[in-house]
Amino acid sequence: MPTTTPLIKVNRTKSYGAEVVLYGNVYDEACAKAYELAEEHGYTFIHPFDDLTVATGQGSIAMEIVKELPLVDYILVPIGGGGLATGVSTLAKLLNPKIKVIGVEPQGANCMQASLKAGKVTTLPTVNTIADGTAVKTPGSKIFPYIQKNLDDIITVPDEDLVVAFLDMVENHKMIVENSGLLTVAALKYLDVKNKKVVSILSGGNMDVITMSSVVQQGLIFRDRIFTVSVLLPDKPGELSRVAGVIADVNGNVIKLEHNQFVSTNRSAAVELRITLEAFGTTHKNEIIEALNKNGYQPKVVRTMM
Repeated sequence: MPTTTPLIKVNRTKSYGAEVVLYGNVYDEACAKAYELAEEHGYTFIHPFDDLTVATGQGSIAMEIVKELPLVDYILVPIGGGGLATGVSTLAKLLNPKIKVIGVEPQGANCMQASLKAGKVTTLPTVNTIADGTAVKTPGSKIFPYIQKNLDDIITVPDEDLVVAFLDMVENHKMIVENSGLLTVAALKYLDVKNKKVVSILSGGNMDVITMSSVVQQGLIFRDRIFTVSVLLPDKPGELSRVAGVIADVNGNVIKLEHNQFVSTNRSAAVELRITLEAFGTTHKNEIIEALNKNGYQPKVVRTMM
């Protein structure tokens, strides 16, 4: 596995009795090392996605979907190297050619989209995405013809959409889904699927607590539920209390204050106060900013650092 693999995935793999070797920064480097070890020690090498037998097994998901929802219109499937998408799209088309199978990749690791556009397997120079489970530079060459034949389209989504999708899944569905598994949920806003029967495959839940906390915070920031403003206060007693009162009057909740009198060289000069606030959303955020403006604080929204 790459050295960037979440700890929870490493530990769960070890719990099945496997020896885990961490190597490289991305999947492709780890895969090359695994092949090298197999050659050196005589291990059996099973490719995680560029193997038709593996893809066939993953295709059984399509069978379950069609059995549970015979009239399904769309199946959305995450793509890293393409094994899951190969199995699902191939079997779905065999069961019902009318089913639209849409692959979803991170914008920062869209190797399959690049390959389809080029008409051949293409290697990306780099990958950069929070969806570590689909951070692949080169898709499978054995499964590529099946993708060309059976996949109807590919959508790419930015990391920001994955962050917001994670927050939605936690708050609305009480589910922990890793970023790669959330690709299909994040892609829904780019499709016109109103009144259609849609299945989004959520392909994993390997997310450690530290990453989870970071993603939740970023999701709250993207949704304007947490934001930071900078205001200038006269350097005299009572000013901090007064600005806090203005915020409280519009139901703003202060999370963090950064107030340093020592940066002022003149007792009559203004001192910067950075306030990190919790709001109900964009409308409430704007109400808080308007209240601060009305009271003469001229707030500036700045980057939130948690």
